[in-house]
Amino acid sequence: MRDKLHQKNPTNADLTRKETTELKRYKKYITPYLSAFVIGPLMMLTEVAGEVMLPKFMSMIINNGVADRNLAYIGKMGALMVLTVLFMAVGGILGAYFSAKASISFTSDMRNDLFRKVQQFSFENIDGYSTGSLVTRLTNDVQQVQNVLMMGLRMALRAPGMFLGALIMAFMMNCQLAVIILIVIPLLLAAIILILKTAFPRFGEMQRRLDRLNSGIQESLTNVRVVKSFVREAHEIEKFSRLNRDLKESSLRALRIVITTMPVMMFAMNVTTLAVVWYGGNIIIAGKMPVGDLTAFTTYIVQILMSLMMLSMVFLQSSRASASMKRINEIFDTEIGLNDDNAKNKDKKVTEGRVEFKNVSFGYSGENGRKDLVLEGISFTAEPGQTIGIIGSTGSGKTSLVQLIPRLYDVTGGEVLVDGVNVKEYSLKHLREGVGMVLQKNVLFSGTIEENLRWGNEDAPMEDVIRFSESAQADPFVKTFKNGYDTEMGQGGVNVSGGQKQRLCIARALLKRPKILILDDSTSAVDTATEAKIRESLYHDLGDTTKIIIAQRISSVQEADQILVLEDGKIIGHGTHEELLKTCETYSEIYTTQIGNQSIGAGEEAAV
Repeated sequence: MRDKLHQKNPTNADLTRKETTELKRYKKYITPYLSAFVIGPLMMLTEVAGEVMLPKFMSMIINNGVADRNLAYIGKMGALMVLTVLFMAVGGILGAYFSAKASISFTSDMRNDLFRKVQQFSFENIDGYSTGSLVTRLTNDVQQVQNVLMMGLRMALRAPGMFLGALIMAFMMNCQLAVIILIVIPLLLAAIILILKTAFPRFGEMQRRLDRLNSGIQESLTNVRVVKSFVREAHEIEKFSRLNRDLKESSLRALRIVITTMPVMMFAMNVTTLAVVWYGGNIIIAGKMPVGDLTAFTTYIVQILMSLMMLSMVFLQSSRASASMKRINEIFDTEIGLNDDNAKNKDKKVTEGRVEFKNVSFGYSGENGRKDLVLEGISFTAEPGQTIGIIGSTGSGKTSLVQLIPRLYDVTGGEVLVDGVNVKEYSLKHLREGVGMVLQKNVLFSGTIEENLRWGNEDAPMEDVIRFSESAQADPFVKTFKNGYDTEMGQGGVNVSGGQKQRLCIARALLKRPKILILDDSTSAVDTATEAKIRESLYHDLGDTTKIIIAQRISSVQEADQILVLEDGKIIGHGTHEELLKTCETYSEIYTTQIGNQSIGAGEEAAV
């Protein structure tokens, strides 16, 4: 995962406040399912009660039934044991059900809130995490929490209950033998604590490497066409193998700790059992304890050590889940980089489409929170209904500039006004409802073509869907599909061409009927004849809409009311096509290159 945005070192007060916030957060997920959280562990206690009593019943059968050859007593106690086992089964089933219900409901609600928080992230927040990291946190990390919660609810009272119950029964049977257990328990607890202390950082590293693996998978699958076109399959396989190998090594380092737990516990159990049998045998020979009690005692030893083993497994799982919960809390605790909490005109909507930049500067957050400016001293005004063209070389800041209008990022300096009001004073909902944007990277979602178009306006009548598709020159190719607008789109629109995808995205934006329309190089994959038809439709159907068009081709913007020429984040030319040919050397050079070594005069003539 990439490093997140700059964070200051927390003080003790900050940590206390953070812990209080986290407790309140967890309480929110527990309260609706409090009955399940309580009933689950209590039901497990009924199972424990039966398990603790069974060895006692067995010792009674051996001591009183077998020794005296009393078949009636054996039958009576056997029936009691059967009833106890049935009682245990009911408790175990109900305990498992309510524990599962509580843990699954808890993490389901938490996952919903986590996804909701990610949806609230600004672009700046999202830039601080890799997509793979966010996916891992929403899936694997949440699953780790669910697993430990389910295990914890089942073992929360079961393991301590069995430990105490079996220990009490052992002391009631023979205090001398019970002392052996008291010697072993501190040694086991010390070993468990050492194992847990070593395991926690290793599980954290394992989750981070899982992040990197998921990011690599997502990047490779998303760009599989580029991989194949450049014959880079071998490179991608090697890269994946390296990431997979790193995860394997990290997992093995973490699991080495886990796998030592069972041998340690089994060794302790066997040594303790041998010691008890040897010492207990001597006591029996001396006539101080019946055989049945020794049989029960060895069972209690197993129960005591098994309860410790269960607790150790819960703690080990908790160690991994704690690393996952820490990563989940990083999402919850991320301060939203952009919100409308302080907006003064939350009810105001975009009604005219006037856009004004006043000495705007902007930079993306880098290391240590520092911002390197990509835009500087940007000032211009777009009146309602005007068309503004923006042209410039790659990396000149064109996309960064238009992203400030719907407030996808906040300016570093200066201000952006829409209808004379600073964009920070609008509610994000109303501001973005007034701005239609076709991004440089066109995105379509799984679903039908109609469903994708209705992202612009869910309630639009079908007539508008078709009309704006015609305006974007999408309707002709949509009708060639067997199911027309009901045609299912592959993920990311893989079953349409780049130009068709661009036209569908333009239609989607037009259906929104925005007061400000931003086209970010959105006709680059469309032929010039089709692009001309789209421009004509824009002027005809959206005459009162302010249109801001980013383009690489001058032909796409030469009819604009104003054209901005950007270079290194600054406006180096501003005017109409004819004015820029005379006043902006960079624009003139681009025009000459694209037209093909014609004279400027001839170019102007052709433009007219």
